[in-house]
Amino acid sequence: MTLPIAGIDDVRIDFSDTSLLILSIVLAIVMLGIAMDTKVSDFREVRRMPKAMAVGIAAQFILLPAITFCLTLLLDVRGSIAMGMILVASCPPGGTSNILTYRSGGNVALSVSMTGISSLIAIFVMPLNVAFWGGLQPEASKILEDVDLSALEMLAHVVLVIGIPFIIGLTIAHRKPEFTARLHPWVKRFSLWALVGFILFALVGNIAVFWPYIPIVALVVFLHDTLALGLGYGIAASFGLDEFNRRAITFEVGVRYAGLGLGMVFTFFDGIGGMALVAGWWGIWDLIAGLALSSWWARRPTGREKDPGPAPT
Repeated sequence: MTLPIAGIDDVRIDFSDTSLLILSIVLAIVMLGIAMDTKVSDFREVRRMPKAMAVGIAAQFILLPAITFCLTLLLDVRGSIAMGMILVASCPPGGTSNILTYRSGGNVALSVSMTGISSLIAIFVMPLNVAFWGGLQPEASKILEDVDLSALEMLAHVVLVIGIPFIIGLTIAHRKPEFTARLHPWVKRFSLWALVGFILFALVGNIAVFWPYIPIVALVVFLHDTLALGLGYGIAASFGLDEFNRRAITFEVGVRYAGLGLGMVFTFFDGIGGMALVAGWWGIWDLIAGLALSSWWARRPTGREKDPGPAPT
């Protein structure tokens, strides 16, 4: 199967320094909200549910990037689209996964704990996955050569955008629980809508540039997102986890923090069109597919309907 799109590697989205600063702030606030939803005690869930944690983490950071790499070869997409797919697959899950898990009747405690742990792991593993798999992909490696990407430079940016805000949010949640309980709902609502708004602004503001490529990219994102969700459910099922935990792992693996990927595109890849379009459309489609799946699951029992866990606020 071949999905080449002539010219998309040469398309550049021009964002001002002010726009990039705003995006970085929004991303930092998103991570602050995720951290406020995470408690130090959540990390003890690793000892209580080691099998579920290990399966979910391995699927996110090892299997998903590897399978994504294989999908780029199978589809034979242009370099910028392949690089965009690898970048998104290397991102951590967003806090949206917790909400979708709750809506589906899945294990919210596992979801929240895994999001927190994955966010910390991603600080170090995300740059390595982007550099490793991108370097192996024949077309994407040309993109890496053109931008001269440094894994250490990306690591520094990830630490600044998600690492520091996460630690600050975790510290506030631990030391000021009452203050966090009042502030967190506002932070989470603002960050979610601000991020969705920014993605829509990026796509709509450049619609004339993107229009010829949208149908193919939409198909690629649909296949990629379906594969990610399927991987989460399939790997959980293959290790004998019950439906309650399968739903949580499905969203932890399938929902990617595409807004972070979009920020990386503008910060390190000069706003290259294929990458921006993949990351931007993924952020929108993720919500659509996730809401549809969680709504469908909500009408089907897991066997643990008495207490699905507290709703993320």
